Amino acid sequence: MTDTKKRYLPMLGHVAGKRSAVTCALKCDNACAKGVCNTSENNYFRDIVSAEYSRRRMMGLGGAGALALMFGGGAAAEAQVGLAPAAKAGQVAGNRSKLKFDGIKAVPNNVDDVVVPKGYNWDPVIRWGDPLFHDTPEFDPENQTKESQSGQFGYNNDYLDIIEIPGSKGKRAVLFANHEYTNEGIMFPPNMPVERQREVAMAAHGLSVVELERKGKGQPWRYVRGAQLNRRFLMDTEYELTGPAAGSDLLKTQADPTGRLVFGTLNNCAGGTTPWGTVLSGEENFNQYFKVAAPTAEQRRYGLTSSNPSRGWQMPEPRFDTDRPEGKNEENRFGWIVEVDPFDPTSTPRKHTALGRFKHEGANVTIAASGHAVSYSGDDERFDYLYKFVSKGKYREGDKKHNMTLLTEGDLFVASFKGNSPQNQIDGSGVLPSDGAFDGTGHWIQLTRDGKSLVPGMGIDQVLVYTRLAADAMGATKMDRPEDVEINPATGKIYMACTNNTSRTRAQADEPNPRANNRHGHIVEMTETGDQTSTEFTWKLILVAGDPAVDESVYFSGYPADQVQPISCPDNLAFDAAGNLWVSTDGQPGTIQRNDALFRVSLR
Repeated sequence: MTDTKKRYLPMLGHVAGKRSAVTCALKCDNACAKGVCNTSENNYFRDIVSAEYSRRRMMGLGGAGALALMFGGGAAAEAQVGLAPAAKAGQVAGNRSKLKFDGIKAVPNNVDDVVVPKGYNWDPVIRWGDPLFHDTPEFDPENQTKESQSGQFGYNNDYLDIIEIPGSKGKRAVLFANHEYTNEGIMFPPNMPVERQREVAMAAHGLSVVELERKGKGQPWRYVRGAQLNRRFLMDTEYELTGPAAGSDLLKTQADPTGRLVFGTLNNCAGGTTPWGTVLSGEENFNQYFKVAAPTAEQRRYGLTSSNPSRGWQMPEPRFDTDRPEGKNEENRFGWIVEVDPFDPTSTPRKHTALGRFKHEGANVTIAASGHAVSYSGDDERFDYLYKFVSKGKYREGDKKHNMTLLTEGDLFVASFKGNSPQNQIDGSGVLPSDGAFDGTGHWIQLTRDGKSLVPGMGIDQVLVYTRLAADAMGATKMDRPEDVEINPATGKIYMACTNNTSRTRAQADEPNPRANNRHGHIVEMTETGDQTSTEFTWKLILVAGDPAVDESVYFSGYPADQVQPISCPDNLAFDAAGNLWVSTDGQPGTIQRNDALFRVSLR
């Protein structure tokens, strides 16, 4: 091993990398191997007449599978995964980007390394176990404790953002990171007592805010130990519940009879940074942490089962046992969008009930022309839904205190789609219909208005705590694991990554989910009719993922197959300043036998 790898990958030999069955077990409790949570009678699209790099190894690099930047198949400096043959006047052109590189050839999934284009190198910003505070012990993988981990950077990063500190001339910033889940089997030596492993693993969950510095723009960031803004959010960190469901009987527990305070955040996946400078984090697969003997219908709809949780948190923390008095309603206090102010280390983070409770991949906010804050969020489950929230109040430029109230009140919607192709041509094969595109129209079904329920038979707190059931009742459209949803800052269009759904049958195929046994996923582009507060939209699929060399259903918006690269399981999305869409994958090693990667996509 080189000295460089010893320095930057200290966990090599102690941990193992790349996607595996163990990852599925720990990340989401093998959700795809279990029964479908959504057993509602909702129609699929065809029946409706109207209707983050894999566990983000860029940081915390112990045993990181390769990160391959794969941008098209050619050797040209502007090679990319292109979805438009050429930019026309008035269109956003991907080749306006200053980022020049040669596309990387396929990297097989047995390469356990970080792979970047020729002429580039990679440099870690911060790693699992790096001490955040002056009095925090140095990382010792053989002797981790709850106390040491509580002051160290957490494990398994998902959403992260670097936000420049105003007035720093690009030399100082804060980094925000989710710590989604832990893999105890590779974190600890085999002789460490399981009780201690649980304590450390709990402390390795949560969130981190870390100050960064660099010598100037274009130079690598370094984290600052002991910086004023450094903070860890742990399982004993207090969160405030906001919005119409706060104080509901459904959220009251033995420890919190007010139903307004929660300790900790769980399984945080993607997120988003708001226009007012706070960060949103989505609580996703929280169900796997709770023990329940006989699940109720509501619990089953959220994936809680009678199987014993593998992490065993209910033993040190009775609140994770829903059959004990301490655990009553505790699971209802997770599955929310969390808002954090990274510039105020004394602030109380908040969980916003107005945005609904489900397995949030994340949330992203844009300001509509009307001034309202609009947030989009996918529910990462097979056959679940896409949601939109529109704030009651309006954004005020420069008024952070006011803007931080925007997500506490507003209206919640769920998406319904309609295809426009002949139904007999949507047969589950994924082959394009005769009109040459998977596209159509859609409608936002309103679930709440002015703090009141619009769902028959459900009160406002029921709609927000059991949002999945409310959407079921209102006829929302079932999607193939809707994950990250991003707004193009140049055009205002919305992009949703649907990662995959191998449970969809040919009979269930519809135009926005056109493939049965959808192993590779797809990306949906949506255009609101009017601004983002509209209740109507149009949509089309810009990517039906896979390897075009072996799968005729793969579709790159008509872009020639020999000018693109195979891509599978799109997960997280982002836009650069030139209007290019960037896609990170999560699952390629198991589908197209290539490491997960980042792809640049040029859009019309």
